[in-house]
Amino acid sequence: MAVKIPDETLTEIREASDIVEVIGEYVQLKKQGRQYGGLCPFHDEKTPSFSVSEDKQVYHCFGCGAGGNVFTFLQELKGWSFSETVSHLAERAKIALPQMQRTETDKPEDARIRQMKKGHELAASTYHSILTLTEEGAPGRVYAQERLFTQEQIEHFRIGYALNDWETLAVIFEKNGLDLAVMAESGLLAKRKQGKGYYDLFRERLMFPITDSQGSVVAFGGRAIGEGQPKYLNSPETPIFHKAKTLFHMHEARPSIRKQNKALLVEGAFDVMAAWKAGVTNVVATLGTALSSDHAKLLRRNAEEVILCYDGDRAGREAIRKAIPVLEEAGCKVSICLLPEGLDPDDYVKQHGEEAFVRILDNECLSVMAFRMLDLKQGKNMQNEGDRLQYIEEIVQMLAKLEHSVEQEYYLQQLAESFTLPMDVLRQELSRAERLLKQTKETPKALPRAEKPTSGRKQGSARPVPAHIKAERILLAYMLQDTEMVWRVSEKLGTGFNLEEHQALYAYLLSFVTREPDASMKRFVESLEDRRLAKLAAYLLMQPLKNECSDEELADYIKRIEQYPKWVKLKEQQQAARFEQDPIRAAKLQMELIRLKKELQSQ
Repeated sequence: MAVKIPDETLTEIREASDIVEVIGEYVQLKKQGRQYGGLCPFHDEKTPSFSVSEDKQVYHCFGCGAGGNVFTFLQELKGWSFSETVSHLAERAKIALPQMQRTETDKPEDARIRQMKKGHELAASTYHSILTLTEEGAPGRVYAQERLFTQEQIEHFRIGYALNDWETLAVIFEKNGLDLAVMAESGLLAKRKQGKGYYDLFRERLMFPITDSQGSVVAFGGRAIGEGQPKYLNSPETPIFHKAKTLFHMHEARPSIRKQNKALLVEGAFDVMAAWKAGVTNVVATLGTALSSDHAKLLRRNAEEVILCYDGDRAGREAIRKAIPVLEEAGCKVSICLLPEGLDPDDYVKQHGEEAFVRILDNECLSVMAFRMLDLKQGKNMQNEGDRLQYIEEIVQMLAKLEHSVEQEYYLQQLAESFTLPMDVLRQELSRAERLLKQTKETPKALPRAEKPTSGRKQGSARPVPAHIKAERILLAYMLQDTEMVWRVSEKLGTGFNLEEHQALYAYLLSFVTREPDASMKRFVESLEDRRLAKLAAYLLMQPLKNECSDEELADYIKRIEQYPKWVKLKEQQQAARFEQDPIRAAKLQMELIRLKKELQSQ
């Protein structure tokens, strides 16, 4: 809600919202000295370049430049307004916001989204109450007993029951003052084709709430009881629910996934519930769609390893084949738990027991290469010489793509033992395959230099930072860590900073410490409404500095800053002299430039 929030309330919310804990809900953070590091949620990367400072309560990505405080993090990640972010953090910290009037900048869209989420929460409570507390919920309870659901499962997953009735939710929504058209847009109701009004989309189904990253209910999965079709029905795509970005049980499983640094990925809600019952709490599932790159990135932000445990049939194997490259592209280590033909995780737990399921997860998972070696045999007659030779060639080509020679040697040994082949022959074939692969990879490098894409962020293309800019950054970093430095710099720096954004940050900082001399720098970063300056401040706060800046060092930095305009002026005068064909004056100016350059380099 776009409203003026009192400063004291903002301070209370900020102090209750530790940035490591908040960002840790979205990014797997690891302690790295005095800071925390992880994969940046704002751009694709496989090597962590995202850093969070618990002391300074700021974050910065050294890959893409994103940075700021706990408020800007959520604004950038979720696309929320400042007021929405404050509201979320206040709710998270159980801090009551004062009642205030909306302003003309309050978006109707925000109210619509809030109403959708309110409707879903009301629906989840209604379905759950019907199943657990009413006589009408008896068919749902009978079905839950047939599926061997425990009371713990029913409570943990908030399982509910949708009555075989057309207007259960529609009536409840109307009583609670919710807009039925908005509820239809959110996937809970449907508009009648004939006549007026709306009817419930889910009827006579066991219901499973689907939550977003914050734990808010945003959709449902429903399993038909009786002859209803389709057997499984998920909510449609809505403004608050996107299947390609949502994993069932992710919010609930996140703490366990991070603790184990591993996630178990299955194909459906029943499989999740069976695994959870067996004590496997780091389990999540896709929602009737293939694994997407967004799913993979979400998993990688929370764990390094993903175990695929899909149905033990042809379709399940095909889904595994497609999921592996998606997960690897996101930087995940992938393992595969192959189930017997015709069994899914839910079936396996029922037939073999919970302990057996945990045992195969712990002891019988395959590496990607081991799975591919097994999978490539499908459809081949290994008694046929041609099929055997084709199989060996395909495996060697796969081994050529592996990065580690130990891994290559391990699987070559297996291949040699399986087909009674000499290791030296297989090594020769592997070398040949590697040469061919290298040639294929090198082909694009023959393109003219102008055709190559440039990002401006490659290490080799980085230009050295000019001395005056480096000096400005160091002084600003010192000032952000010690308000006394603000006064020391302001006394000696007459002309100000050369770079526009440095001067802007300096001006804001000087004004801030003048108004609030005892306020913290965390409060200063929070007060910056300009995202560009907030990012710069976060970046500078993350820079390692000596405890103190001596008077001599301060004088050197200021001299570099003040001499840069002189350098620019001399260059302009030299160009003018050349234009006027005055070689003597141009030569004198050149000597002055050389002297100034030496002076700068000596500092």
